[in-house]
Amino acid sequence: MKITVINGTEKQGVTYRLKEIFLEPFRGKADITEFYLPKDCPGFCSGCTVCFLGDEHKCKDAEYVQKIEKALLEADLLVFTSPAYVFHATGAMKAMLDHFGYRWMPHRPAKEMFGKRAVIITQCLGSGGKSTAKDMKDSLSWWGVSSIKVCSYRLMSDIVWERIPEKKRSKIEASLRAASRQYLGIDYSRPAGASIVTKIKFYIVRKMQTGLGKDNPEYTDYNYWKEQGWLDRERPWKQEIIDG
Repeated sequence: MKITVINGTEKQGVTYRLKEIFLEPFRGKADITEFYLPKDCPGFCSGCTVCFLGDEHKCKDAEYVQKIEKALLEADLLVFTSPAYVFHATGAMKAMLDHFGYRWMPHRPAKEMFGKRAVIITQCLGSGGKSTAKDMKDSLSWWGVSSIKVCSYRLMSDIVWERIPEKKRSKIEASLRAASRQYLGIDYSRPAGASIVTKIKFYIVRKMQTGLGKDNPEYTDYNYWKEQGWLDRERPWKQEIIDG
């Protein structure tokens, strides 16, 4: 089993502690690859559109972005973490997600994403956890991921783990361990199913791509969809199930 973790901050604070609690049961059982932002993707998207035009490898930050994408595509489980910074994910997380705009469904989504499972871990002092999780969930869902679990916690007392009341810490730990048990029990040889929402998005974009192709047969995204067979009978969620 492979897990890829995207940490929205390099700080080893409460969010880091929550992530470690979740991952603890997987240690020694899974191959875990972690990225820490902004260290592992320090550049901002410049809006050059080279990725949208069809060659993401010419992005000025390709050496970072493609390494992360490789790990995402190879993983069985994706874990995204971020504390709430002014009601949203960290700027470093947003900067990384911007680099993957070309992988959104209206452009060139990777078929592997439609079978992925993801967990989002976030925390806030009082409010902002929901909007922070949404920042990450928006990208995951538009990449094609249907199975997304959000573990969001309101600390309500302090932003230092050791100063949070023991009762509160125990409740958080129990919640995360329950989530770990849930994901440990999954048969990852079977891709997660595509939700009705994902399928609706897909068919809307499919119709859009068909129209764009009629107007411009050389359009990059149209040709990508055509090559995947998605404008015909192929669907990205119809993937081969691997035995074992």
